[in-house]
Amino acid sequence: MGEAVARNKKAFHDYEILEKYEVGIVLEGSEVKAIRQGRVNLKDSFVRIIKGEAFLLNAHISHLSTANLHYARGERTDRKLLMHAKEIFKLDAKVAKDGLTIVPLSMYFNARNLVKLEIALARGKNLHDKRETLKEKDAIREAKIAIKNHMYKE
Repeated sequence: MGEAVARNKKAFHDYEILEKYEVGIVLEGSEVKAIRQGRVNLKDSFVRIIKGEAFLLNAHISHLSTANLHYARGERTDRKLLMHAKEIFKLDAKVAKDGLTIVPLSMYFNARNLVKLEIALARGKNLHDKRETLKEKDAIREAKIAIKNHMYKE
């Protein structure tokens, strides 16, 4: 996996990640250039399976000022994801049966300079689960600080 251009930090806070997948995404040339410049936001985006095809919905990819506006797509246009039919069928079955959701985690360029999207099958967290996660992170952070301070005292 390459260096992430965009991450969906909110997904890790709101969802329990069960399975991860790497998928391709159908884009136009100006969109690829915009992604290369980091003009992408995955914060409120999600994946839906419609008629046996996976689509990324509500992802924001800004226009480039240098791109021709005549060929510009909408910034929040639905974008088709490239996956094997078996994977799509498997994900669709899990979403329908278990009430799970599919969320994008990150967008990056792979070794061949293709834009890839890391998506995950996820289960929504309850409010008390989110609080537990925050408490665990705080405890780990405090422990690291205590260890660091103890090492400097010696």
